[in-house]
Amino acid sequence: MDQEKLNKVIEAAKLYYLLDYNQNEIAKILGISRPTVSRLLQQAKSDGIVQISIMDPTENVENLEAKLEKKFNLKKAMVASIPQYEDHIIKNYLGVKAAQFLDEIVKDNDIIGVTWGTTLYHIAVELRQKFVKNVHVVQLKGGVSYSETNTYASEILYLFGKAYNTAPHNLPLPAIVDHVVVKQAMEADRHIRKILEQGRKANIALYTMGTVKTDSLLFQMGYFTDSDRESLYEKAVGDICSRFFDKDGNVCNESLNERTLGINLEDLREKEHSILVAGGPNKIDGIYGAIKARYANVLITDQFTAQFLLDKKE
Repeated sequence: MDQEKLNKVIEAAKLYYLLDYNQNEIAKILGISRPTVSRLLQQAKSDGIVQISIMDPTENVENLEAKLEKKFNLKKAMVASIPQYEDHIIKNYLGVKAAQFLDEIVKDNDIIGVTWGTTLYHIAVELRQKFVKNVHVVQLKGGVSYSETNTYASEILYLFGKAYNTAPHNLPLPAIVDHVVVKQAMEADRHIRKILEQGRKANIALYTMGTVKTDSLLFQMGYFTDSDRESLYEKAVGDICSRFFDKDGNVCNESLNERTLGINLEDLREKEHSILVAGGPNKIDGIYGAIKARYANVLITDQFTAQFLLDKKE
């Protein structure tokens, strides 16, 4: 097969299997007919470029959990068995799992640091009230923006506070500002400084993984310049607490990182429970980079993502 045809086979396969474009859409993008797209996809399978495996959702999740803990040296792995590999279904099931885990571990005098977003909201609505004393809940990163996109930050904090009988501490700031001096001025305020310090002291940190896609929540909030977006598309595999990193867990775009308000990635390594709750095909590389860099010591995911992580080579 000549190089030009091989490139088309690979491009068609990526659009179809990874990005969920249908064959008509691929035909328009590549400027070819739909039957040609079908032949290219068949060629990709017959040549081994695309290898399809079926993962049984009823597979023993305890086995997957044990394998994840061993491969990535995790304190704890929890795997939810989901019926379909779709984003909204994944978040529902992970929400239940994460809420159950919190019910097991939260105790008197804990400080729980949380972020925002739809995954955290699904966790918050599943929380059961637990009668513990002197528990504090604090927001780990800013979330204010001029966008109309809902981060669910206030709802999440309210539900966590209600579950653990405490008044939560929100961080009423943007996640990212335009200039470092603006960030420094905000952090100089004694009230803000106290909340940030409490986030650093939190022994439980609960967060999810953001994707590097235009439709992700953080990208819809209007924080990024064109230059920021280009640098992230080039290297980043995901973000935790609005801090972007590459496949090895190294921070991408230091300038952007220096303008981000909230907990640093390095601080997550020091937590008693640093809990990453994430799943889905768009988050596999990000999850892998995060646990490889030891940001998380607890992973809550689904059985499909778990298997992809176990199969992933260095």
